[in-house]
Amino acid sequence: MIIIYISQDVAQVDLWETLKEEIRHLIDYVKQNDTVELLDIVDALCQLGISYHFDSEIKNVLSFLATSLGSLSNIIKNNLHYSSLLFRLLREYNIKVPNQSEDFFVRSFKNESGRFNINIMNDVKGMLSLYEASYLAVQGEDDLDDAVEFTTKHLSNYLKEPLLINPLLVEEISHALELPLHWRMSRLHTMWFIDAYERQENMNPYLLEFAKLDFNIVQTIYKKELKEISRWWRSIGLVGDDFSFARDRLMETYLWSVGCAFEPRFWRCRKEITKLGCLITTIDDIYDVYGSLEELVFFTNVVDEWKIAESQHVSTCMKTVLLALFNTVNDIARTISTEKGIDILPHLKRLWGDLCKSYLMEAIWYYIGYIPTINEYMQNAWLSISAPLILTSAYCLSEDLTIEALNSLELYIDATLHSSMITRLYDDLGTSTVRTIMLLYNIYIYIQHGDGYGKPICETRDKIISLLIKPITLGIRDSST
Repeated sequence: MIIIYISQDVAQVDLWETLKEEIRHLIDYVKQNDTVELLDIVDALCQLGISYHFDSEIKNVLSFLATSLGSLSNIIKNNLHYSSLLFRLLREYNIKVPNQSEDFFVRSFKNESGRFNINIMNDVKGMLSLYEASYLAVQGEDDLDDAVEFTTKHLSNYLKEPLLINPLLVEEISHALELPLHWRMSRLHTMWFIDAYERQENMNPYLLEFAKLDFNIVQTIYKKELKEISRWWRSIGLVGDDFSFARDRLMETYLWSVGCAFEPRFWRCRKEITKLGCLITTIDDIYDVYGSLEELVFFTNVVDEWKIAESQHVSTCMKTVLLALFNTVNDIARTISTEKGIDILPHLKRLWGDLCKSYLMEAIWYYIGYIPTINEYMQNAWLSISAPLILTSAYCLSEDLTIEALNSLELYIDATLHSSMITRLYDDLGTSTVRTIMLLYNIYIYIQHGDGYGKPICETRDKIISLLIKPITLGIRDSST
């Protein structure tokens, strides 16, 4: 239960519970009276980061709308904003409309020649909603692909004459064009949206106050987790002069874990994935800038065989890393075995062996001066990006893991493969082509002077402080000030 993490402020606990029940009653009431307002409430719940408290209610609402063809047709026929919003919410919750193609709502705003109707260009809010909805297209939905291009062009034009539209809408358009909602880290967007929602004319005070309380409660959980992970990081001996070559990315790795699983119930996943991410970064740097080729071969063999006794041929620094790796992974596996009676250690050992062998391959390419073909590169790179290790580890840390689910893991290798390919390609786009051809010296310079996070240090720091450290001020702000 989330409340166990709250501070001793009983009044805030009571208010949190009261507001939660008020919102449940609000959803039930609006469901019976106003379909359009219902969509606004569901959208606000999602963007305010509190929808996870009302999952069953939201799914029931959207299923009801998807099967209520009369209500559905009235929304779609006359309103670009609400038809786009409905599509986006249905797609986000994977709820299908019976007897309709997935992109049916877009075609209702196109003419016989297949072009978008001119009159919708004057509907700025509707265009923004269509823009966000269009990013949930799947392969073959050409109308949605057209919508991305169409809305991006016209939303950009609106910003050239900002005085003609509502200032808050200008801010929302700029935010959306920077990165569509579907691509954003939900927790960072929540932080932005709470501020934006407070300035909306149709803001619901129950939703706003609950969102602020919940944000601060969850932030308290994050602080507690960070303290525990920081103690672990200091205790394993990978920080200090001996490891000056390695990146210390605990905060960034934890932030990444929050992006993947922000809800309080996923505390274990966040903590353990952060630990694994820190180890991955250090080991990556050992292969990139520290170890000789001979040492890296021995290091890889030790990890592949999972025998610390075989580490006599590597440096003291590398032995420290191996010990930290083995202890951390063994502890994770032991906990799952104790709680669930499931042995995940063989899977974790295999994943770490595969990762280190992929790192070694890149090191060998560098040492012999070999530039791989694109196929050779990708066959290795989807492993060296470490996504298979992270994704599979998160799978093993899931609350509902069963022996049957673990044994069926290999059936979904394609999902892991393609996700890893996408991650690798985006990572390469974020660095330089130098990294792609494995020029080790340039990577070293890159690590020293900027390692691909892409934002100034102060900007990254401010984002982390706002999300993980600094609470949101409670109460409703006076919009006139």
